[in-house]
Amino acid sequence: MEIVSPAAQRHRATVRARLHRAPHVRAGRDSVTWKVNREVIVVAGWGRAILLQLAHPAVAAGVHGHSTFRGSLRSSMRRLQSTVGAMVSLTFGDDDQMVATAAEINTIHDRVRGHTPCGTPYSAHDDDLQRWVHATLLESIPLAYERLVGPLTRDERDQYCSDARIMEPLLGMPTGWLPHDTDQLDAYMRGMLEGGTLVVTDSSRALARAVLYPPQWYLAWPAFRAVQLLTIGSLPPSIRDAYGFEWRPRDERALARWTTMLRTTRRALPSFAREWPVARRPIGSPAGPPTSRPTGNIAQSHRHIR
Repeated sequence: MEIVSPAAQRHRATVRARLHRAPHVRAGRDSVTWKVNREVIVVAGWGRAILLQLAHPAVAAGVHGHSTFRGSLRSSMRRLQSTVGAMVSLTFGDDDQMVATAAEINTIHDRVRGHTPCGTPYSAHDDDLQRWVHATLLESIPLAYERLVGPLTRDERDQYCSDARIMEPLLGMPTGWLPHDTDQLDAYMRGMLEGGTLVVTDSSRALARAVLYPPQWYLAWPAFRAVQLLTIGSLPPSIRDAYGFEWRPRDERALARWTTMLRTTRRALPSFAREWPVARRPIGSPAGPPTSRPTGNIAQSHRHIR
């Protein structure tokens, strides 16, 4: 029997009420959302998204004060497993699974509040912070897909943004708050990168090292080396420099080799080995989306504050 805390129960009711009022429709099995998110390999884009998020001082302060980022390799793997589970439920789960996962994220966000080292208050429920976290994913996941799987058309990238607006009622953001197409996303990201809001702090750097180089990371060297190169190589140069990461021609060549190897390996795999199992289940199955209302996009990185 599932045990649900009173706070999570309240959030479930609130999320359902917001969904009922919202104009958004969850994207279906034939959508670009499923096309992109069903690929296991796009998880490689999360590193870039997380480091962009940590470049915001309030996000870095929240993660520093409320996260296990600096634990062991085993805790890093548990955190990844938890994040993957949330992503799968939000994207491919049925309505009840989606609502339960969103409620759990909101319950976690209730606890994430405090002040930055400069004294600025922050809350994980802050709409501006949620938009920044979400936008980094909207940009990074399709980038990983295009690098490691194949190209996306402009219409597909626009639709990916539009589908993702289901996260507004799920996480309590105002309607119309998230970018609805590529132009809006690009303009928002450009404004954030150039507007002075992002400041890579010492906490940001320490957390970035914990993400990319956790204790004993070399025990899983192939996976971590690929993610390190993909993450550092795809960061905007200004953010990469602020973190203090070197990026030399030999690193660029190494990234090209790893990219080629990963693309080749993925193409050689059967679908059951390269896609999340739940994404291949028949519609209407217990773990799949209902036929009356198919599923949509994600803001899975909200789960990394644990």
